[in-house]
Amino acid sequence: MKAIAVIVAGGRSARMGREKALELIGGFTIIDRIISQLAPQVARIAINANGDAGRFRHTGLQVVPDIRSDVATPLAGIHAALSLAKAEGYEAALTVPSDTPFLPDDLMARLAGAGRPAAIAASQGQAHYLTGLWSVALWQGVAQALDERRTPRVQDWVERCGAATVTWPVEPFDPFFNVNTPEELAEARRIASEFML
Repeated sequence: MKAIAVIVAGGRSARMGREKALELIGGFTIIDRIISQLAPQVARIAINANGDAGRFRHTGLQVVPDIRSDVATPLAGIHAALSLAKAEGYEAALTVPSDTPFLPDDLMARLAGAGRPAAIAASQGQAHYLTGLWSVALWQGVAQALDERRTPRVQDWVERCGAATVTWPVEPFDPFFNVNTPEELAEARRIASEFML
C-alpha cells in the first residue's frame, strides 16, 4: 500500500508550555525521532501544523495546515492528511501525533495488515486514536463529519468508520508513550537512555 505519513502537530502544547515536538531526547528532537522511525515505512512524510511553519524548517518536510481551521479538533488533522494523500495520489494516510518519540518500526505494516479502510494503534488497553492508517476512501466521510453541527470526537468517528484496532506490547516500554508534561519528558529521556534509543 502506497501511503504518506503525516505527523499531526496541531495541539497547543499547553501542559508543556512550549512546542513538544521540538524537545530534545538523547540529542534529537521528538519530531526528528518520529521522522527517522517513519521514513523506512512510507513513501513520504509531511507535517500537519498551524501557525508559523518555520519552526519545522529544519526537517525539510512540507508543512500542511488544517484546511478546516474553523473546528478545533484533531479530526481536522486527519482531514488535512487525507486531503494531502488524495491530492497526491496516495492510497492512504498514516497519521501520528508529534509527541510520540518511540514509535514501532512495524507501525505501517501491522496497521495495513488489518485489511480495513481504517486501523488504529492500541497498547495496554488504551486506543491511540490519532495513530492510525486511513484509506483515502474515507476522505468524504471526514469532510462531512466536520460539517456536522456538533463535530464528533476522533474516537466517535473512529467507531463510526469501523476502524480495526491493532495492539502492541508494552514491554520493555510502551511504543506509544507520549510526552505532554515536563515529567513525561523526563521519563522519555530515561527510557531513551536506558534502552540506548
